[in-house]
Amino acid sequence: MGTDLRDVSAAVLAGGLGTRLRSVVADRPKVLAPVAGKPFLAHLLGQLARAGVRDAVLLVGYGADQVKAAFGDGYGGVRLAYSAEPAPLGTGGAVRHALPLLRGRSVLLLNGDSYCDVDLAALCDTHAADATLTLTRVEDAARFGRVVLGAGDRVTDFGEKRPDPGPGWINAGVYLFRRDLLGAVPAGVPVSLERDVLPGWVRGGGVRGFRGGRFIDIGVPESYAAADDFFAAPRGRGGAGCVAR
Repeated sequence: MGTDLRDVSAAVLAGGLGTRLRSVVADRPKVLAPVAGKPFLAHLLGQLARAGVRDAVLLVGYGADQVKAAFGDGYGGVRLAYSAEPAPLGTGGAVRHALPLLRGRSVLLLNGDSYCDVDLAALCDTHAADATLTLTRVEDAARFGRVVLGAGDRVTDFGEKRPDPGPGWINAGVYLFRRDLLGAVPAGVPVSLERDVLPGWVRGGGVRGFRGGRFIDIGVPESYAAADDFFAAPRGRGGAGCVAR
């Protein structure tokens, strides 16, 4: 039961175009958008460092040279490697392209444009499925897509951005996958993790939810404007604000 962090390879999706943010952040990729005095990506790498992660792969695309110039070969005690897409491959395609650099038996993947206060060690310790998704509860799930949990916290439905307003659990952009499953994702072609890969895994019964705490997504100007205040607020214990329950 569970997965030791020493058997996990960490990766961050850092290649997004950030087209919806262009009105406020036009000169850099989304992961370099300044938040609370530093690039947004620095907050994610800090979270990995606090959990004891010492190596991570940045999955870069648009603005790759800027990301490399900003972070070099390490940040906050986390050694960095880079996997550059030869062309836009989508979230699933980017992870598949990076697979040779992800040598652990499991892959811990973070979206580069969102942050969830989550105890990453607890996430790994409770991981007992093909994939574990960190979830957070929001007042309006329509923008994000609703996730439905069944018995034993199994994910029974995973819908990306359905027009279904109201409160609910959503994908918080922190994933733990069995590495061998990612090898079945087609290589070298655009693949969406959220639309093309996860729904099939959900139908197969192999996806579990892990309830997370505070969450912010900087993908649109309105939420980006709230990001400074989000990081000014105290984090949960040990830099984490959630438990599996």
